[in-house]
Amino acid sequence: MSKKKSFVLRIDPETFKLIEKWADDEFRSVNGQLEWMMHKCLKDAKRLNNKNKPDDTSLEK
Repeated sequence: MSKKKSFVLRIDPETFKLIEKWADDEFRSVNGQLEWMMHKCLKDAKRLNNKNKPDDTSLEK
């Protein structure tokens, strides 16, 4: 299993509700949805390369 970094995230309640609804629609946890969103943003910005690619393919849907 790959190691994951834990950290505190402060987010306004309305944004959290929107992400929580999106996660429910996609059958993911909020944490999984945030990971997917960040991975997609990195990929779209061409900041993700093979060295930075997570071992876990569960982020793909």
